Amino acid sequence: MNDRELSCNAGGQFMDRGRMNQNGVVQPLLTDLYQITMAYAYWKSDKTDDQAVFDLFFRNNPFHGEFTIFAGLEECLKFLDSFHYSQSDIEYLKQTLPEGIENEFFEYLGNLTAREVTLFAIDEGTVAFPRVPIIKIEGPLIIVQLLETTLLTLVNYASLMATNAARYRMVAGKHVKLLEFGLRRAQGPDGGLSASKYSYTGGFDGTSNVLAGKLFNIPVKGTHAHAYITSFSSIGELKTRLLKHKQTGVMEDLLEHAVRHRGMLSHVLDVSTEESSEGELAAMVSYAIAFPDGFMALVDTYDVKRSGLLNFSAVALALNDLGYHALGIRIDSGDLAYLSCLARETFEKVAERFKVPWFNKLTIVASNDINEDTILSLNEQGHKIDCFGIGTHLVTCQRQPALGCVYKLVEINGQPRIKLSQDVEKVTMPGNKNAYRLYSADGHALIDLLQKVSEPPPAVGQKVLCRHPFQESKRAYVIPSHVESLYKVYWKSGKICQQLPTLEQVREKVQISLKTLRNDHKRTLNPTPYKVSVSDNLYNFIHDLWLQNAPIGELS
Repeated sequence: MNDRELSCNAGGQFMDRGRMNQNGVVQPLLTDLYQITMAYAYWKSDKTDDQAVFDLFFRNNPFHGEFTIFAGLEECLKFLDSFHYSQSDIEYLKQTLPEGIENEFFEYLGNLTAREVTLFAIDEGTVAFPRVPIIKIEGPLIIVQLLETTLLTLVNYASLMATNAARYRMVAGKHVKLLEFGLRRAQGPDGGLSASKYSYTGGFDGTSNVLAGKLFNIPVKGTHAHAYITSFSSIGELKTRLLKHKQTGVMEDLLEHAVRHRGMLSHVLDVSTEESSEGELAAMVSYAIAFPDGFMALVDTYDVKRSGLLNFSAVALALNDLGYHALGIRIDSGDLAYLSCLARETFEKVAERFKVPWFNKLTIVASNDINEDTILSLNEQGHKIDCFGIGTHLVTCQRQPALGCVYKLVEINGQPRIKLSQDVEKVTMPGNKNAYRLYSADGHALIDLLQKVSEPPPAVGQKVLCRHPFQESKRAYVIPSHVESLYKVYWKSGKICQQLPTLEQVREKVQISLKTLRNDHKRTLNPTPYKVSVSDNLYNFIHDLWLQNAPIGELS
């Protein structure tokens, strides 16, 4: 058993391999069987020295939008860094693959590493667009073929999740907090951890997922469940009522303070104490005693107006008597726009009546199956929500559960390769290419341009003919004010070639990159498509190769 297996078994799913936290599930056998059978067929055909170039790209932006956030690059680099078939992997493959495969092939697999692979990529956190390769892989045909499935699974969900989160951030606005609450609804533990990581990348402010907080240093946030409230039925169940005053250190009866304030509040808020739940009050008092500096209470267990807000305000004022400030409330059901406005109005009344100005700034958190459309609707209704807790629709990406990245061979031994299809969308763009982003004078991205690697890069102030890759009449001259080369070498000769950014830096990169897009590209309804083009040279190259490879029909 090798070091990798020992680490997986002893350390659990994620393990520290010294340089980076490595997910133990991500290993060479996390692939489709046909990758390994193709590898054998390549080997049998004496293609071990063939050199290939593959493009990893997607064909359509998700969620009916016009941008995608590229994420997952760091995980791809970790995979390359650790790529190696263990002895137990080889033994398993001997048992699983068809009979008759020579032992020499298994010896060949056992010696494979990613040392001869070169990986080019755009920066993680950058906005990306259809057909522009986000990763370009060069190296020996067999090894780069074996990387396909794993690289796709590392990029597909990560980019989809980051894009989904970025869209939520845009509709919520920069002043509203967003928390990811989706672990219990995610597609298994891996899905839950990835959702937490990449929702943070896309612009969320925190997660309820404690393990994600530990692994990725994401702020962890949470309140309590309805179960905590319903576990109390009366104040007689309170076994602890005393709390130490924050300044004086004197023990005081928090329940006594809360009951007194509740009586006064009933007149201010025009709510009868007879209608409110005594069990809810007991639960809130007990939680406040446990977390006096972090009291955030769920107020919709019974009735927000007649019970929840009254009891919360009474306990918050009681805490204030003892030198503490409550944080706020969470509403998990009902008419969120109306209830948030009611809550804010309540807090303003209490602030004025009891001379506690900080009550005006209590946080209102809303959850309850929130999606992008929900937030847009709440915005139109003038909600007073400070923070959204979002779970199911975020982590499962219900509007579009997959991005659809593909991995296509575009060159072998210096010769271009093209895949043809009756569906033009599925025709690949052959050859080894470079990608550039051309900017206008106002700093906005105008167009992405693909060129053959042999072509000189576009120059600032110089007219460039940009063509649609498949529609002859669609073309335009562009005079860029700034030209950005999109690719960097991230992996070469068995080493990572760039200083990898922290998760915080990638998160910041997302927002910086989004700002380079015009608002009409980012709007929710009918966004303007962003243009992706090819150079005139590449256009002619594609269509010449297309004609060379397309069969000529015969009519009779």
